Amino acid sequence: MDTQSKFVSARECNVEMPNGLQWDGEDLWVIDQKSDDIFVIDQEGTIKKRIKTICENGSGITLGEGCIWLASNGVTTSRHYRSTDTHQNWVLKLDFETEKIINRYPTPDGGGVHGLEWDDGKLWITAFNPTALILVDPKNFDEVSKFEIDQSPHGLAIEGDSIWCSDRVARNIIRYNKTTGEAIEKIDVPEDGPDPHGLSIKDGILWYSDAAHPKPYRPYPEIGWIVVD
Repeated sequence: MDTQSKFVSARECNVEMPNGLQWDGEDLWVIDQKSDDIFVIDQEGTIKKRIKTICENGSGITLGEGCIWLASNGVTTSRHYRSTDTHQNWVLKLDFETEKIINRYPTPDGGGVHGLEWDDGKLWITAFNPTALILVDPKNFDEVSKFEIDQSPHGLAIEGDSIWCSDRVARNIIRYNKTTGEAIEKIDVPEDGPDPHGLSIKDGILWYSDAAHPKPYRPYPEIGWIVVD
């Protein structure tokens, strides 16, 4: 199940703490854990847009149903508090056009949330009580399915009938069957590699981000892709 790989830094990172990633066509959407702003970046690394949000300790990001979905992961430690901070864990729903918040939902397990991924009208959410991946109906946040995993889950990326999940604690990325929860493939991060925070997939290639926070393995943030041997 283990796969050899190489993590390739794409270019100079213009986001201070790139935590969550989501490819949308030729644009890469990034949630910055420090400012809690969204950065939309083109393939050359140029920032096309910066969106202010009321997210707190932003972690995951995904797009779906004409909306932006953000993992607001509780108390921030990387910036000063704002009047909009609640110090609670939420999944935020923003309108794609106006970029304003529409709604906020408690996390399914009441705990922290790092990863989000849109999947054919449904929303995958990482959970910690216990560690699991949960699929919900975004209309009412009712649980559709759930499977427990032996990871500290972070970024998510859908690939066909499977879902990838990164773990910056164990420093690996595992691909699961979405239906059965069976672990299919594991990518171990090299000893000199980055912390795998965010994940996304484009043209069959996995992309990662390293927010370099907290207690960074490397002292700098980066965004790049994974070459699998």
